Amino acid sequence: MYREPDARWISELIRRHPLALLMTNGGDEDGPFGTHLPIITDPRQPAADPAGLIGSTLAGHMNRANPQWKAMRSGMPAVLSFSGPNGYVSPAHYEFGPAAPTWNYTAVQLRGVVEPIDSHDETLSVVSATSATLEAEFGGGWDQAESIGHFLRILPGVGAFRFTVTCAESIFKLSQEQKSDARERVCRHFQEADGAHRGVAEYMNRLTEAK
Repeated sequence: MYREPDARWISELIRRHPLALLMTNGGDEDGPFGTHLPIITDPRQPAADPAGLIGSTLAGHMNRANPQWKAMRSGMPAVLSFSGPNGYVSPAHYEFGPAAPTWNYTAVQLRGVVEPIDSHDETLSVVSATSATLEAEFGGGWDQAESIGHFLRILPGVGAFRFTVTCAESIFKLSQEQKSDARERVCRHFQEADGAHRGVAEYMNRLTEAK
């Protein structure tokens, strides 16, 4: 019921909400690790097919002082979790009872394996590509050309990695379990809310149009 109507929705959510939680196991005493970081398409890879993430490669980076980086090994299984627009749904919007509150949300979870990058040049490529990608999507026209020297100075402290996708799953929980009139009232509530919540209404409307 809560699956995406089109596989391209998964790639779109990742592009629009690139801050992911990278989860990996640690040692027996360390327990699992989790770090929030922006994720992009691997700069070595041609433009990815939006409908086919399986087998594609993503890239990210973190501080080398992070215990998760120190525990990372080539081929280690990992999970990337992305969160899209979400918000609380009050039963007051249903106009019937009894009912229970819930949470509408959009999320993508990728399973795969990580590969730490040792090369200085490839690490710089990931950092530069991440800056360029995020600036193009969310920025204000900043040109990184004058900051390459700064990138080079901080590079010894940066740990870059690749993530090869083996499984992609998503949930777009958008009141599909409710009748159309209740869904419309919930959607209207999110449309009239603040900017972050209006993203939930956008997906609810697109889901209705996709049927």
